[in-house]
Amino acid sequence: MLQAVGIVSEYNPFHNGHLYMLNQAKKETGADVSVAIMSGNWLQRGEPAAFDKWQRTKSALLNGVDLVVELPLFSAVQPSHLFSKGAVGLAVQMRCKWLAFGAEHPDMDYQRLIDNQPEDKNNFKRFDKPYASIFQDYLFSKTGIRLNQPNDVLGFGYAKANFEAGSLLDLVPLQRIGSEHDDTQIELSASIASATAIRKAIRDHQGASIQKVAPKPTLEMIRNNQMMDWNDFWPFLRFELVENPVDKLHEIYQMTEGIEYRLKRAAIKANSFKEFLHLVKTKRYTYTRIQRLCVYVLLHAAARDMLQTSGYIRLLGFNSTGQKYLNQIKGDLEWPLITKINDDVVADFIQMDFRGGMLTQMINGASQDFYRHPIIIE
Repeated sequence: MLQAVGIVSEYNPFHNGHLYMLNQAKKETGADVSVAIMSGNWLQRGEPAAFDKWQRTKSALLNGVDLVVELPLFSAVQPSHLFSKGAVGLAVQMRCKWLAFGAEHPDMDYQRLIDNQPEDKNNFKRFDKPYASIFQDYLFSKTGIRLNQPNDVLGFGYAKANFEAGSLLDLVPLQRIGSEHDDTQIELSASIASATAIRKAIRDHQGASIQKVAPKPTLEMIRNNQMMDWNDFWPFLRFELVENPVDKLHEIYQMTEGIEYRLKRAAIKANSFKEFLHLVKTKRYTYTRIQRLCVYVLLHAAARDMLQTSGYIRLLGFNSTGQKYLNQIKGDLEWPLITKINDDVVADFIQMDFRGGMLTQMINGASQDFYRHPIIIE
């Protein structure tokens, strides 16, 4: 019986830090198979993926991942607690024994944090600070544990979701090495850089600086494909915000406290996405929250779209080891396994992923759902 370790990922793009984490996850668990639970064309922080899900899947497989499944958009583009819940649910459905993830502090006492959560979260409704900051301050006052690093926050989310699901997964927090998540510079002597820094280097046409920080399949993907960012989607977003009346915008998921008025005013005034963000930003609304709202606007996403409870497994690719594992678990799967897309599949399951994929296709010209089949690496 093959045993699998699940790895929650965005691979935006896959770099040497990811390669280290993949190898460490298999080494520490002794897993036979690695299953990447990967965000598709839109990411947790409300950003378009720099390269589409098929390009990133191929890169992941060539870099040693055995099997890639897509984290549905209704989980992928969410605050950390909902993102984590979706990822844990998919790992459980894929019959993973372990869930490995990077953390700034892998020895953090997640259970203590879980045990000290506030019972009434309505007390956190303040207008001078984001909810996450107030929540983190509360936990610190109760436990003395600082939960303010991005991967630690996700780690807490995985631990909480796993606990609430009956602790079906063995969690494997791994120490992140090298650069910080938001570092924007690549050190000359470095072999590891953040995905943020790599994307910036590509954008600034500094291809030489990434040669030492990303494996060959990733470098090839970067060479052969167009990188995307919010600047590509800004005209579509601006049109939606300017054209739609505020009562229509109010129906969008997470559109609360009258922020639709602020978004509309900023869209009329701004000439770039960067300027737009600057105009909308307040102490209460982080850039990440604003960007996620922008994704929801582009997708016409209502609460019913983003709070789905029916799951599915969208298979993006596998190698021979991944195929053996698939054959082993196929009979035990509770959720539908989707390998081919037609109109019924779109209507019944992947409507949000399809909308997100159509936007990506409008930029890079490559179909994201129809006529696409899982990538197989022999």
